[in-house]
Amino acid sequence: MNEKRPTDAQPSVANDWSTASPGKARAVVVGASAGGVQALLAVLAPLPSSFRLPILVVLHLPADRISQLSELFGERLHMAVRDAGDKEAINPGTVYFACPGYHLSVERDCTFSLSCEPPLNYSRPSIDILMESAADVYGEGLVGVLLTGANADGAEGLRVVKQRGGLTVVQDPAEAQAPAMPTAAIWTSPPDFILDLCGIQSLLLKLEKLSP
Repeated sequence: MNEKRPTDAQPSVANDWSTASPGKARAVVVGASAGGVQALLAVLAPLPSSFRLPILVVLHLPADRISQLSELFGERLHMAVRDAGDKEAINPGTVYFACPGYHLSVERDCTFSLSCEPPLNYSRPSIDILMESAADVYGEGLVGVLLTGANADGAEGLRVVKQRGGLTVVQDPAEAQAPAMPTAAIWTSPPDFILDLCGIQSLLLKLEKLSP
């Protein structure tokens, strides 16, 4: 029998999000790259203004581009939307975007820090760095979500989220505009859920309702 490559099959995971009941979610961290704007809008736009969990987002953009993500998403989301600032406290019910050209990390006191360390996986901001730092702070209270993208950034970060007890979710590569990123994550550490965008949005709503 021929060995199956990552593009041929996926590891077996539980995909029935309706069974998820950790009841401990404190924050959500989301990574995306190519095709990420539309994927993020599909997941985040339906969330109500009453959604309490902070959502921390890395969306890869060229370092020399002025980000207009907070303006773009602010016009389309019900939640508050901001660019993450250095030493800024992380507040509930807010979507935070990492700024191009800076790595974004979460500190022990639940504030952000920005740094100009070298790119990781050819990316700055790096999804891995944000996910790993958030996992160290929130532990089992973190929900890690990885969407469409064209490289492997986020695969190691999502593995760390799971290692620290958090919940891991990957967009179904069959649906993703760029399947390389979700595929890499699945094969690095099989996630708790592989879902389409509608399923991810529904899962977030359930987790928020179960959160303290």
